[in-house]
Amino acid sequence: MKTATRVQQLSPSLSLSIDSKAKAMKAEGIDVINFGAGEPDFDTPEHIKASAMGALDAGFTKYTPSSGIPELRAAISEKLKTENGLDYKPSQIIVTAGCKHACHEAIMAVVNPGDEVIIPAPYWLSYPEMVKLAGAEPYIVQTTAENNYKITPDQFREAISPSTKMIILNSPGNPTGTIYTENELAALAEVALEEEILILSDEIYEKLTYDGAKHVSIASLGKSVYESTITVNGFSKPYAMTGWRMGYIAAPEWLAKSLDSLQSHTTSNVTSFAQKGAVAAYKGPQECVADMLKEFGRRRKRVMEMLKEIPKISFVVPQGAFYVLINIAGTGLTSADFCEKLLEKKKVAMVPGIAFGDDATVRLSYATSMENVEKGVERISEFVRSL
Repeated sequence: MKTATRVQQLSPSLSLSIDSKAKAMKAEGIDVINFGAGEPDFDTPEHIKASAMGALDAGFTKYTPSSGIPELRAAISEKLKTENGLDYKPSQIIVTAGCKHACHEAIMAVVNPGDEVIIPAPYWLSYPEMVKLAGAEPYIVQTTAENNYKITPDQFREAISPSTKMIILNSPGNPTGTIYTENELAALAEVALEEEILILSDEIYEKLTYDGAKHVSIASLGKSVYESTITVNGFSKPYAMTGWRMGYIAAPEWLAKSLDSLQSHTTSNVTSFAQKGAVAAYKGPQECVADMLKEFGRRRKRVMEMLKEIPKISFVVPQGAFYVLINIAGTGLTSADFCEKLLEKKKVAMVPGIAFGDDATVRLSYATSMENVEKGVERISEFVRSL
C-alpha cells in the first residue's frame, strides 16, 4: 500500500525537526544552544492564562461555532479596525488553529489544481508545501540581500503566467525580518490588481518591529486591494501563545462563508477555552507585548554586534520578527553542512537556509536568553574561524 501522492511530495519541516533534535540533546544533558526555535521563550502572560483557566472552571468545554465564539470574533474585528485600518465585520473573521492553519485554509479555499502561487524566497518553509497540498504549483521568485529580500513589482510581473492565482506576502518576514513599506506594498498591490491576482498577507509578526519600522496591512490600501486580499494573523508570536494554536483569517465577504464551511468540515472549532484566552490577549493589558519586544530588541542588537565581528559571513539588518538570516557563502559550505557541523562540533542548532529556498544562508532565532545569545554566537564565531 502507498500513501497519497499529495503526502509523498511533501518535505518535512526542517525547523521543527531541528528544534526537536536540539531539545532531545538538551534532555540528555548536552549543553546545546538552540537558535532553531521559531517561538518566544517567554511564558504566556498571566491574565491570558487566567482567562482560559476561568473558562475551564466555568465548564466552557463544549463545541463552539466553527468560526469562533462571537466575543473573540468581535475582539479581532475591533483590533483590526483600530490598529490596522481594516474594516472586517465579525462574520468575516474565521478563528483557526494557529496562523499556519489559517494560511492552509486560505490556500485550500481559493487555489485549484493547476494554479500557480508566487512565493518570494527566502520564504517560510511551509508555504510551498501548502500550495502543493492544494494540487497547485509554487512559483519561487528569488529575492536578493541587496534589495533587503523584497520582491519588486518588476519581478512580480515577470513571474506571472496565465495560471497565476495568488501571491504570498509575509511582512514582517520569516526568516528575513524584512518589512515592506507602504509604498512598496502599494506598488505590488497595483500589479496584483492589474492581473487579478489574489494576495495572501501573513502578518503574524506585525507587533515585533524595531528601529521605528512600521507594519502596514496591505488590505488597508484601498477597497479594491481589500477585496483581493486575505489577511492572516494570530496570537502565537506577540503573546507567547505558540502551543495554544490560536490564529485567524480576515477575508472579504465573497470568501468568508466558504472558509466557514471549509472549517466546519475539518477542525469543527478551535479549542473552546483557548478562545477565551485569546479574547483576554486582545482586550487585556498590552504591556506584556511591549516588554517582550523590548527584550527581543536587546538581543537583536547584541546578536548583530557579535555577528559583525565574524569573518566570512554577512547579514541584512532585520527590521522585524526575531530572526537574523546569515549569509554563509564565504565559508564554502552548504547550509545543511554548515548546520550539521555546527551542531556536531559546537552544539549550536540553527536552521539551514535550503529550507527557506536559499542555500547560501542559515537562520538564527534570538528567541532565547541573552546568556544563550552570547554563548551561542561566540561558538559560531569559533566554528567559522576554524574553517
